[in-house]
Amino acid sequence: METKTTSVLNELIEINNDRIAGFEKAIADINDENIDLKEIFQRYAAQSRENSQELSALVGAEDNDVETGTSMAGSLHRAWIDVKSIFGGSTRESILSEAERGEDAIKKAYRDALEDPELSAQAREIVSRQQSGVNAAHDEVKALRDAAK
Repeated sequence: METKTTSVLNELIEINNDRIAGFEKAIADINDENIDLKEIFQRYAAQSRENSQELSALVGAEDNDVETGTSMAGSLHRAWIDVKSIFGGSTRESILSEAERGEDAIKKAYRDALEDPELSAQAREIVSRQQSGVNAAHDEVKALRDAAK
């Protein structure tokens, strides 16, 4: 039986999967003049893989189904990135603006998860620790975007 904690954790797994797919898409589309962003985006994709694995282990320990996919919103965001790149939206600033939009979404998801009073103590500890890394990543992307203006 799925608990409220499992539901919250599966939502975080899903948004981490969205983040992985988004950064992998950006990495594939980045041109040579922005090659430094590839390393940064690879680091954040790896961070989300680790987050998803840790959250999945927690959900699986409860004998619940683990979310393995991405969200419709994440798929739509990647499609929007495709459209923008076709029409010249591949400047450093536009790449970082889209990355920041994705980082805003995951940051909000972690904040919302921690505000849920039904989140178990063990899950709260893991989510809180992961949130610190997500917030740091957001701040780095935002600083890079601001510098690109």
